Amino acid sequence: MSIPTPTDFRLARGALGQLVFIAADGSEHPGVTPVRAFPVAAPDEGLSLVSAEGRELAWVPRLSALDAQPRELILQELAQREFTPVIQQLLEVSTFSTPSTWTVQTDRGRTQFVLRGEEDIRRLPGNRSALLITSSHGIVFKVADLLAMDRHSKRLLERFL
Repeated sequence: MSIPTPTDFRLARGALGQLVFIAADGSEHPGVTPVRAFPVAAPDEGLSLVSAEGRELAWVPRLSALDAQPRELILQELAQREFTPVIQQLLEVSTFSTPSTWTVQTDRGRTQFVLRGEEDIRRLPGNRSALLITSSHGIVFKVADLLAMDRHSKRLLERFL
């Protein structure tokens, strides 16, 4: 059995709000989950639509190549599942040794988290100014552009890089 291409299916919302995959033959598969192949490094490239039973129903090589309606449904579904707050400003760091408590302003509001070690700060491949910072609770925070941050934030971050 071959995996359908993006033109061989449709997507809709079911009565309970779940994503429904509609195959070219008209068969419906409720509870479909979109799964990015490379969620951080290449979020637009490689996406699988997986049935509620865990079977791949379709492969989408590039999300931006889809028509507006299915792309929007997939992005809505991904937004519900993916949680990566973007750090806009570092307000305070409790100590320059680890573990340390960081107070930050994110795109979702002000928060605090504990950084266990410097190894929990990683640069994104292909973008030396983007960082991923993992808290002690496993929440991944993103710094979209270190160079665009204010001087105070850059100074604090550089102590850990």
